[in-house]
Amino acid sequence: MGITYFVINVALIAIALKVLGSNFGVKTVFNMVALTLLFAIPQDLFPGALIKDNFLAAVLGGMMGGVGIGIVFSRGGSTGGTDIIAMMINKYRNISPGRIILYCDVIIIGSSYFLVHSIDKMVYGFVSMAVVSYTLDSILSGSNASAQIFIFSPKYEEIADFINTESFRGVTVIDGTGWYTQQNIKILMTIVRKKETSIIFRMVKEIDPNAFISMGSVMGVYGQGFDKLRV
Repeated sequence: MGITYFVINVALIAIALKVLGSNFGVKTVFNMVALTLLFAIPQDLFPGALIKDNFLAAVLGGMMGGVGIGIVFSRGGSTGGTDIIAMMINKYRNISPGRIILYCDVIIIGSSYFLVHSIDKMVYGFVSMAVVSYTLDSILSGSNASAQIFIFSPKYEEIADFINTESFRGVTVIDGTGWYTQQNIKILMTIVRKKETSIIFRMVKEIDPNAFISMGSVMGVYGQGFDKLRV
């Protein structure tokens, strides 16, 4: 299995080098060599199945595979195979890698019936494929999740300066009117990664403990400092 995996990926990597750049190629070659060894060595160390239940093996294997591929994708690399196809398409089209891999694997697993002639194995393959796709998209969307924050505070200048200088994020100041008090107020609006929100909340609390904050998740953010718009 390891040798077959290595030979098939040579052609795909040659194409990906032109499309995705040399940096992608270096990471993918390293991953491909590592996976080739890991495909070959454990087959001798573990001649029998570690999990006897085929359905449980498909689910657990799919989860671990999705997490592993997600970590590799988030660092700009690939594990080879349909992952390379997914990365090349994702560069030009805003389609999730998990969905692309899902489409490719449907064709591959479906065609395997003509070789193995087993409905059971084909169904377990589809189960594992679906789990990998879902886990991969969850990992990628979680690492790139963004939040839109509105901050209402009379000390908006100090808070805006902190977000600009410390968090290196843009801030928009919006003019508003409190309808109950009929007073003019300033509203700060910023979009950041969710992992950055705790730092902003902590500093806002230090500057103005009475500040009013609203935060909502956003589906996609495109532009400087975030994702590139692909159409």
